[in-house]
Amino acid sequence: MEHLVLDNIDRKIIGALEADARISFAALADEVGVSKTPCWKRVKALEEAGIIRGYAARLDPAKLGFGIEAFIQVSIDFEVSAEFEAAVREHPFIWRCHATTGEADYLLHIVTVDMAALDRMLREDLSRLPGVKRTITSMAMREIKGEISFAAAQSRARPAKRKE
Repeated sequence: MEHLVLDNIDRKIIGALEADARISFAALADEVGVSKTPCWKRVKALEEAGIIRGYAARLDPAKLGFGIEAFIQVSIDFEVSAEFEAAVREHPFIWRCHATTGEADYLLHIVTVDMAALDRMLREDLSRLPGVKRTITSMAMREIKGEISFAAAQSRARPAKRKE
C-alpha cells in the first residue's frame, strides 16, 4: 500500500485537525504558519488523497449509556465471509471490525448498555451471524489509551529501505 510522506506543514495541519476538526481555516492557517488560501488548498489536497477521510464528533460511549465495551474474536467458515462482513456492517452494537491473523478470523469491538445486553448480543445476534463457528470475548475494564496523533506517528515513522 502506497502512502504519502507529509511535510511539516501537512503534519501540523493534520495535528491541528485531529485536536479540533471544527477549527476555522483562518485559525488553522495561523496555527500552522501559512496564509488561509494555501492552508485551504493543502487541506483539500489531503482530503483528495484520502488522508483526511472525513470529520466526525468523538463521542463517549459510557456517557451515552453504553457502559460495556468488549472485544470479541470470531472464527467463521470462510465460504460465507462476505455475508458475515455484510451482517457485521449492519449491526448497531458492533463499533469496529477487523479481519485478523492468528487463531481468530475477525476482531470485533462492541458496545452495549449492560451485561444482560452483552449476553443477549452474544447468544441471539453474534452466534447467528453467517458462518460463525466460535467466539472468545474479552471485557474492556478501562481504557489506557484511546487515541493517537497520526501526525505525530507519521513524523516518527521511518520508511522501509528499498531493496536494490
